[in-house]
Amino acid sequence: MWFTLLFGGIAVLFTAMTVGILFHLRWARRLPSWKSLTAGPLNVPRPVRCSVVVAARDEEARIESTIRRLLAQSGVAIDLIVVDDRSTDGTGEILRRLAAEDGRVRVKRVDALPDGWLGKCHACHVGAGIATGDWILFTDADCWLKPDVIARALRLAESDGADHVTLTPGITGATLGARAWHLAFLMSLADWFYGVNRDRPRSYLGMGAFNLVRAPAYRECGGYEKLRLTVLDDVKLGLLLRRAGKRTRGFIGGDDTECHWGTTVGAMIGVMEKNYFAAIDFRFAPVLALGIGGPLFWLAAVVGPFTGTIAGMAAGMALLSLMLPAGIVARRLGWSLGEAAMTPFIYPALFYAVFNSAWKTVRQGGVRWRDTFYSLDVLRAGTVR
Repeated sequence: MWFTLLFGGIAVLFTAMTVGILFHLRWARRLPSWKSLTAGPLNVPRPVRCSVVVAARDEEARIESTIRRLLAQSGVAIDLIVVDDRSTDGTGEILRRLAAEDGRVRVKRVDALPDGWLGKCHACHVGAGIATGDWILFTDADCWLKPDVIARALRLAESDGADHVTLTPGITGATLGARAWHLAFLMSLADWFYGVNRDRPRSYLGMGAFNLVRAPAYRECGGYEKLRLTVLDDVKLGLLLRRAGKRTRGFIGGDDTECHWGTTVGAMIGVMEKNYFAAIDFRFAPVLALGIGGPLFWLAAVVGPFTGTIAGMAAGMALLSLMLPAGIVARRLGWSLGEAAMTPFIYPALFYAVFNSAWKTVRQGGVRWRDTFYSLDVLRAGTVR
């Protein structure tokens, strides 16, 4: 009887996950094409000017391609501000050369980090402080954008009356496991997409790969001045905008926002080391639930079919049902169904990543980011909630 209740409960849990994700995925889509966005009349009173802020530290491997792709954006006037955040490699030299080639590039060097700031947050604050555009786009130094993505996002914002458009990071050159991880990650954001795209109260979203904000809205909400000690600054920028009464639209980035981040499962665990514990506001209860309870439930669902019981079979089938929403997301990314088939089996790695993030942060007493250490007490006190 106890095993029946256990497996039955697990079957209900995973089935509810699948149904919930499937429902919310109706609002988790790609940014519309330029053709679909321009199908109807839209009154735009004057050309839109966008200031692009890039915070770069030791990015010599990709920064030149990033900047050239930004300069190649069509349908929008670009003002490109690159903040060289204490780089020690060839980043500064590359940026100076690019600025000499194209007057749209402005380089601001940061030599010392002020007290009470995270490095990236300070760099974004510096860049936004000299932005002159109608809109400000915050994007990562290793993120490559399609030539029309900014114009499409601006067009969508004008048609929807949005103050903020954000796209999730895409990945390239990833292993099958890393792609399955990415699908699970996007599935975990399904209700976030639903919330912002349906203008639900208290819903918010923001992504560092592409955070496009109307300049007055950014300044009204307090911007990076309020986010100075917030590890998940990109997400919490969306929170500040929501609290200021602004409207957000969120989309799956895919190849519109191709970023160079974890291409293997092991690399993804490392990338998320500073993020996952911060994502749950440095609380231990969710760590225990996800880092310990999650693997146990998953293992029970895997073992269930081998018990030969109906409840055990139901638990296993419920876990496999996660392939359905994974398949939908894979199709929207133009991927094969192989990644979707693997997605239910990647969850133990995600659970471990949460536990690893908390363990590493607590063990070292804080987070090391951009070669600067921030204590856990300081981060807890300073993060936006």
